[in-house]
Amino acid sequence: MSNYQEVLLQAQSLTPEEQIRLIEELSSLIRQQVTMIPKQKHSILELRGLGKEIWNGIDAQEYINQERDSWNA
Repeated sequence: MSNYQEVLLQAQSLTPEEQIRLIEELSSLIRQQVTMIPKQKHSILELRGLGKEIWNGIDAQEYINQERDSWNA
């Protein structure tokens, strides 16, 4: 039997109040571990080229002119 299964069986034998307390303490342990893991920093440059296929075949100046015309309509 795996450790997980053994712990699960033990947890099932606890009273509901004890199970809630166990969940709270396990949650606290996990939160502490997660906050200790440094978050990877990203650069705005990673977004370069994202979505460029949307603009294929579209003239940038013509698009700008159409947008400006729509403001005045």
